[in-house]
Amino acid sequence: MASQEFVDFLRGRKPSKKLLSELNNVLLSVGAVLEDAEDKQVTNSSVKKWLDELKDAVYDAEDVLDKIATKALQSKLDAEFGTNISSKVRNSIHTSLFFKKIEERIKGVHERLKDLVGQQYVLGLVQASTITKKASERLPTTSLVQDSDIGGRNDDKDEIINKLLHDDASDNEIGVIAIVGMGGMGKTTLARLVYNDKTVQKHFQPVAWVCVSEDFDMFNVTKTILEAVTSSTSDIKDLNRLQLQLKDKLMGKKFLIVLDDVWNRNYTECEILSNPFKSGAQGSRIIVTTRDVGVASAMRAFEIHHLKELQEEDCWKLFARHACLHDANSYMHSEFEELGRQIVEKCKGLPLAIKTIGALLRSKVDVSDWNEVLNSEIWSLSNEILPALRLSYKHLPSFIKRCFAYCSIFPKDHPIKKDELVLLWMAEGFLHEIENKTMEAVGNDYFDTLVSRSLFQKSNKGELCFVMHDLINDLAKFVSGEFTFRLGVDTPSHLNVNKTRHVSYARGFLENLKKLEAFQEATQLRTFLALQSPVYCYSTNKKLLRDSLPMLSCLRVLNLSNYNKMCELPESIGKITQLRYLDISSTAIRRLPDSLCKLYNLQTLRLSGCGDIETLPRDMQKLVNLHHLDLTDTPRRMKMPMHMGKLKFLQTLTKFVVSKRTGCSIRELGKLANLRGTLSILDLENVESFKDAEGACLRNKMDLKELALNWKAGSNTEISESQRDVLNGLQPHRNLKSLTIKDYMGGSFPNWVGDHSFSNVMSINLENCKYCCSLPALGQLLSLQNLTIIGFDGIVAVGEEFYGSTGSSSIKPFGTLKFLKFEQMLNWEKWSSFGDENEGGAFHRLEKLSIRRCSNLTGDLPIHLPSLGILEIIDCPKMLASLPRAPAICELKLRNCREDILRELPIHVTKELTIEGFDAADMGDFFSHMSLPVGGLTSTIKTLEINNCKKLGLPINLDYSCLEVLRLFDCDSLRSIPMDLFPNVKDLEIQRRIARHQPWILKDRKL
Repeated sequence: MASQEFVDFLRGRKPSKKLLSELNNVLLSVGAVLEDAEDKQVTNSSVKKWLDELKDAVYDAEDVLDKIATKALQSKLDAEFGTNISSKVRNSIHTSLFFKKIEERIKGVHERLKDLVGQQYVLGLVQASTITKKASERLPTTSLVQDSDIGGRNDDKDEIINKLLHDDASDNEIGVIAIVGMGGMGKTTLARLVYNDKTVQKHFQPVAWVCVSEDFDMFNVTKTILEAVTSSTSDIKDLNRLQLQLKDKLMGKKFLIVLDDVWNRNYTECEILSNPFKSGAQGSRIIVTTRDVGVASAMRAFEIHHLKELQEEDCWKLFARHACLHDANSYMHSEFEELGRQIVEKCKGLPLAIKTIGALLRSKVDVSDWNEVLNSEIWSLSNEILPALRLSYKHLPSFIKRCFAYCSIFPKDHPIKKDELVLLWMAEGFLHEIENKTMEAVGNDYFDTLVSRSLFQKSNKGELCFVMHDLINDLAKFVSGEFTFRLGVDTPSHLNVNKTRHVSYARGFLENLKKLEAFQEATQLRTFLALQSPVYCYSTNKKLLRDSLPMLSCLRVLNLSNYNKMCELPESIGKITQLRYLDISSTAIRRLPDSLCKLYNLQTLRLSGCGDIETLPRDMQKLVNLHHLDLTDTPRRMKMPMHMGKLKFLQTLTKFVVSKRTGCSIRELGKLANLRGTLSILDLENVESFKDAEGACLRNKMDLKELALNWKAGSNTEISESQRDVLNGLQPHRNLKSLTIKDYMGGSFPNWVGDHSFSNVMSINLENCKYCCSLPALGQLLSLQNLTIIGFDGIVAVGEEFYGSTGSSSIKPFGTLKFLKFEQMLNWEKWSSFGDENEGGAFHRLEKLSIRRCSNLTGDLPIHLPSLGILEIIDCPKMLASLPRAPAICELKLRNCREDILRELPIHVTKELTIEGFDAADMGDFFSHMSLPVGGLTSTIKTLEINNCKKLGLPINLDYSCLEVLRLFDCDSLRSIPMDLFPNVKDLEIQRRIARHQPWILKDRKL
């Protein structure tokens, strides 16, 4: 309501302003009792129903306000971009009609909310400020433990005890070890196991166990610690005296204190609580159990132990014990075990759920009872599981609770990408504005909060990929209720088209589902999200798009990506004016309708992988709220619209094609001050001067991490000196991490390329800079790990200029480089080493060296490469040099090189050897070059691959017993292979081109 265009739009319209003010007041009134309602909904179905009605009404209120804000923005843009007189008259009439309709909707929502306000008193709901503090929903914990309760945690126990007994904490600091995990994971049980270990009890004196729980009270916690340490009660009623006495009791002693179930993440309060501990002897320890990494940080933990799910067999043992499946009179048989294992699988390694369900089934002797449990939601079977998990939700800030509930849109085990989810939250309006912070940064903070509180877990599918535990997913679904529906996952009868706002579906399921027509009635739908499925070929229903989209006027998120037969979007897309997020990546769309530019609220437009798209709509400049435009892997020929520089909020622009057309010059980039992430600039031959290039202001874009500068191949057949000035003007900010330069037409590189001040650069890719006669000085880049150099026709020698060394520099060149590749260097003859290559030279961390298609290279390679693990020399027919000393090498690939190169192969430690294109008379001659030990191959070679060695024979007097993998491709002279020579080969692959002599014969042994 606070935007300037919103205020201007309402100016002079008193009825509307009054209604909106009344609506705001009633929203504040119901908002005050939300916390109480959320607590009571679990046990009171009437409160649950009231809360759902309230959420539905709030959704309606948001939609009304959104329509007003959108109409206000449209009026502002009409004035800004200019309209003719007839259009202004039409707009004025439309605006009057709009207000007449919208005022009726405001009245309806207002009356509905007023009615709900009246009901809150009947239901006994009270404001948050007047809620009486209740006892913790969890029973206090004790240190007592039974061995029978422990299973699968021995490794965790040993790891923590090892940290307890070794002095790894900082000097004069009491070492804090935090055990972190989601609710029900067994943190307290593990802490008990450690606490009661005899070695631990003997090592520490005194030892104390304190259950802190939710309601953190400094006085009570300190008093409990004191009483535990002294084994006596205390009648002190002053915090200062308590802390002084506790300090005195701990003075000089090596103590262990367990603070179980800690929720308070306030750093100052944790510091005050910890003050008495500082009097203890060095080596004293505190164990904290918590669901929140933020608590571990506030307690300054030097070790955070993330507790994972139990392994499958440990889960089964725990379940069997609590279900009494192994008792003498057990009714256990194969059918019960099969059902039991399926039930355990649903618990997803969560000990609380396993123990609770096991205890529930202890007295169930009928198979039908077990089947009923198997087919039920785990959390609904017990009054212990959901409350335990709900605590994590309850302690979330109110503005993050909605974000968490939204995550129920993802099916179980679905990978959640952090960046994508943040953009979805932003589109749904869940993120609150914070001064001097982007909405994306706010969303990242929200996400990190959910991770820190163990509601998200890292996935093994990528660094920024996460998953929700199945029971946490169930919790999110419980909280979101009818407002979220997963097509193909949730029961169809649970679909309420009048309330459902967020829908997801798996591609491949949508196309044949006739019931999808029901969504045409879900006119209040906000989210229509396509999720990845195992099917790879998708086609959309054109009729569905044409007929349904205009009906979904409240839609904010639309994902139709990966429909590779979808060639167009209907013009009606422009009617979904609330749309904020549109993903049509990897489709066959060629043109976007001009009506797309009426989506003034659009924040994210994803077009990555649209390989057929020809152009973007000409009025893209009207998408004034656009933050992210992903054009990755779109055609180079795609035309950019004019005046992209007017999109002042744009942060992501993965591709910009420079043109000489008005409004399409590189200077448009200079107006986009917020660009970040990845940017690829194409057709730089259309930039003529340093001044024009500098107009892109790349040097000021501090959040740009990956930059690709591309000229058009073959656009100029002569060296262009002006392009050096252009490249000089394109100098990026020093925060850059990755740089690619392709088809550059200058004769040399400007000084900034390789300057040591670019200390964050980790990857450089230089391709087809065919006029350059020397390489840039890259050796002094302090973080460079990956370097690829391809197609430098002008390079004859690589030497001192490449290392960037000077008499005053103490930096060893390429000290961090791990991967180095030279390819298609047609005139390259010599590679000069850096100074004394024995110990301490360049490339001391290089792990992989690849030299391909360098047909004239004859000189030496670097002599000493202590970290080299993989060496490839391919299509280098003139290379005579000895190979480097590489004690760590494990993989060699040689193809189409001179046989002389074999003389000093570092084969004594090689595990995998690939040979191709050598004409040795037989394998004995071939291996004689390698200085093999007498009698056979070195024992380190496990894999041998030989390609295209047409005259190769196979001597039977060599010992091949070390080999486990043997691959022979196109070795025509080998007609038969006595397999007894290869007793340990487990993987054998033999291939030859068609129409080559007779087939291979394997003799004497079967694999």
